[in-house]
Amino acid sequence: MEQQIIVRAAPQEFICRPGSWGSLEQHLQKRGIRRVLVVRGDRSWTAAAPYWPELKETEVHYHVYGGECTYRERDAIAGYASQHQLEAVIAVGGGKITDLVKSAAARLNLPAIILPTLAATCAAWSSLSVMYDEQGTFIRFEVFARSNALVLLDPAVIAASPPELLAAGIGDTLAKWYEADVIIRHLEAPPVEVELAWDAARKCRENLLRYSSAALAAVRSGELNDALTRTAETIIMVAGLVGGFGEDYGRTAGAHSVHDALTAIPETHGLLHGSKVAYGVLVQLALEGNWPEIDGLLPFYEELGLPSSLRAMGLGHLKREELLKLGERTVVPEASIHMMPGIITADAVADAVAELEEYETAGQYQTKGASI
Repeated sequence: MEQQIIVRAAPQEFICRPGSWGSLEQHLQKRGIRRVLVVRGDRSWTAAAPYWPELKETEVHYHVYGGECTYRERDAIAGYASQHQLEAVIAVGGGKITDLVKSAAARLNLPAIILPTLAATCAAWSSLSVMYDEQGTFIRFEVFARSNALVLLDPAVIAASPPELLAAGIGDTLAKWYEADVIIRHLEAPPVEVELAWDAARKCRENLLRYSSAALAAVRSGELNDALTRTAETIIMVAGLVGGFGEDYGRTAGAHSVHDALTAIPETHGLLHGSKVAYGVLVQLALEGNWPEIDGLLPFYEELGLPSSLRAMGLGHLKREELLKLGERTVVPEASIHMMPGIITADAVADAVAELEEYETAGQYQTKGASI
């Protein structure tokens, strides 16, 4: 299972501090950028607007995000920026807005500048975009040769975000450890860059288990604390380092394949990316037969409000035939689940999902006394 490794470790510049957005125009001027396109959301912009700096010497155009990270939306953004001869594309929003901006900027060979309003994925850090169709079904992810030019992370903005989005980001980032570890621990002699990815993945798990509870309390109260800053940096920066150094060895395995398969079920389109990935972690662990680790994670999931069953995602009605279809989508030839050791079949995935459902519903984990 030898993979080519190209290290794409980090953005060109990353700044994390309260008030960091205020330095945006200074950074634009340093790069000789005078005309920009800002891609923003609707609801997220309402929360972000108080932090948005006045750009006195920059010509600013705006594009309001249409609701999904599609090629059609990407092409509309790129077409507008090209038509108006703009010099950079700026994302102000969450992961899908960020992925749109990265893809549009790559198409035009322009700098991508990211101002995250959420700590829900590592999209602000990574040099790739996850693309969906108009119905929200996963298509593919694209990796770009150019890193993001600048990321300005203001923890005060994150403190104003909805707590359920931070919880989803924690779920997505927790997967970094389980997906990287299931691949890397089976390598006889991991390259140094892969060892760095492994260390970063381990740090993701350590930080999240330590700081998540206090970070969520801060968001619920709308106040910034050290735990929230550390959690936001873990979700965006440390998680980004896993894929940045490890490439396919540190990017995704079983959990994200389950997520990708779930996106084909219409009822899941209202669920957050990180919530579906968090559920995928449990399915991956069930495939591995690692029930003690599941025992330890279930109370953590319950505390954060992450789904640990089909029932929790509104999918408790799925029958065996539908579970097999889910399994088939999970193990399509290009799926990252095949980075795991052994041969994983649709039947095995369906069995793991069914067993997890029975296990979680019965509350068996409460009797085992395991901890993480």
